[in-house]
Amino acid sequence: MKINVRNFSIIAHIDHGKSTLADRLLEKTKSINARQMKAQVLDDMDLERERGITIKSHPISVLYKAQDGQEYKLNFIDTPGHVDFSYEVSRSLAACEGALLLVDAAQGVEAQTVSNAYLAIDNDLAIIPVINKIDLPTARIESVKNQIMDLIGCDEEEIIYTSAKTGQGLDELLDAIVARIPAPEFKPDAPTRALIFDSTYDSYRGAIAYIRMFDGKIALDDMVRMFANNSRHEVTEVGIFKLEKVKTNLLVSGDVGYLVCGIKTISDIKIGDTVTLDNNPAQVRLPGYKPMKPMVYSGMYPVDPGDYTELRNALEKMQLNDSSLTFEPETSSALGFGFRLGYLGLLHMEVIQERLEREFDLDLITTLPNVKFEILLKKGQKIVVEKPSDVPSVGEIDTIYEPYIKAEILTPPDYTGNIMKLCMARRGVYKNTHFLDVDKVQLNFELPLLEVIYDFYDKLKSTTKGYASFDYDHIGYKEGDLVKLDVLINGENVDALSMIVHEDNSYYRGRDLCVQLKKLIPRQMFEIAIQAAIGSKVISRTTVKPLRKNVTAKCYGGDISRKRKLLEKQKKGKKRMKQVGNVEIPQEAFLAVLSMDSDAPKK
Repeated sequence: MKINVRNFSIIAHIDHGKSTLADRLLEKTKSINARQMKAQVLDDMDLERERGITIKSHPISVLYKAQDGQEYKLNFIDTPGHVDFSYEVSRSLAACEGALLLVDAAQGVEAQTVSNAYLAIDNDLAIIPVINKIDLPTARIESVKNQIMDLIGCDEEEIIYTSAKTGQGLDELLDAIVARIPAPEFKPDAPTRALIFDSTYDSYRGAIAYIRMFDGKIALDDMVRMFANNSRHEVTEVGIFKLEKVKTNLLVSGDVGYLVCGIKTISDIKIGDTVTLDNNPAQVRLPGYKPMKPMVYSGMYPVDPGDYTELRNALEKMQLNDSSLTFEPETSSALGFGFRLGYLGLLHMEVIQERLEREFDLDLITTLPNVKFEILLKKGQKIVVEKPSDVPSVGEIDTIYEPYIKAEILTPPDYTGNIMKLCMARRGVYKNTHFLDVDKVQLNFELPLLEVIYDFYDKLKSTTKGYASFDYDHIGYKEGDLVKLDVLINGENVDALSMIVHEDNSYYRGRDLCVQLKKLIPRQMFEIAIQAAIGSKVISRTTVKPLRKNVTAKCYGGDISRKRKLLEKQKKGKKRMKQVGNVEIPQEAFLAVLSMDSDAPKK
């Protein structure tokens, strides 16, 4: 008997119970025993457990016997919920025919819920709306039901009510998955086409591709070919996902599984590529999903310059796990050789740095995050700049264009005033307001991305007591009154601390940065001058006072000229030391800007 297949994802806002629901589904389908069971079983990274978030999408296959007596193979993927990892969600949806749209009964529709719902609709997926956590005393089931109906236009009877904690409603949910999500087209005799929707790296087996079979079949020892670079590889292992990877020797149309071909050259495997058989190749590749463009950039340097090669290898392997990460070599006069990394957001940046340090045992320095600017020069040429140190001198620049985002903020109505004040302080442009119901309002703004990447999300959470949620889309570039702010330490420009700021706030930013650096740079035997400058004009200065050794301590009695001679000798030594001495700048100094309040100017 052929086993029926259903491929679906679980999508939701962060902390709405995706991973817990996945745990209950594993238990309900008896895919996991009591000894293996633990909370958030699919979150296998320490970092995911510590932060309570899903970072990587996790595929898994289970068998379920439905009420109609038939056995179904369910391939489901627990996806991330934070806006920075929406790329993981889009890749998972490309491999599915349906999605569970999970909404917390207490919190209701949030910003990422809206974004994920639109992603699923764009992929033409069958959507099953699910209200979770109905057992909570604070659950607002009627209100949340109306929000979901307004969002995706479904009927009331289509909504399923569950509690992932207690297991309530799971039978109904599993039957809905079988009944409402269409089976994948079964075309085992067509020329083979499989979509690579994710990948990982194994030290012994090389790159492992996570694939969704659309047409044909792939078996052990087959010779496969990649569409992107025409490379050919022999299949050494195929299988499906249980809690661990399970060998099956064959994947057919409709299956979700993995492919091992001993690929050691990392460039040979690309997310979104199509795999076909070499002896009977398909002529047309599968439509991939659009590659994500990085929104935030920062430099990353090894503390020990000898680790440069290890960092390059680590980044190449990390890119297999996370194809939205981009990197290219760069050199800093202050930090030496390193890389310029592109991220989807600040949380993405934090997670990448922490994973590199933990998984590859590296000590790293990360520079200030920045965005990409377009600069029109006076001679008519347009250039793109990813780091402030590459910005030309003031005399060469005609106009600087900065990236803008369309921000969507969902909040209880009580905090509308606070959010308006915060967005206006960040040069936001108010667009409109939409009331989802009496407890939830949607505010839309256009904001410069430069004002969002530092501490906007933290400020939003603190001004709304944690109730607001935030999602954004890139909408293009607009002209801005921006200037390059340089930091000079002992008269030397530290390129890694340069930043681009709005002209109106430049003095306050420069002053605050100097104050922060004064606290963080350790005192030396000589005076250290810290200056903030725009072009050749110094706009702020502070000084780290020198440590003082009492050279006259050994002089007791005698003529005063002996003491003066010693003090004069010390003065000359300090002057010479200042000329040749190096100032060690700690890692905290490069992130000092993140702790600066960038809202209203301080006078």
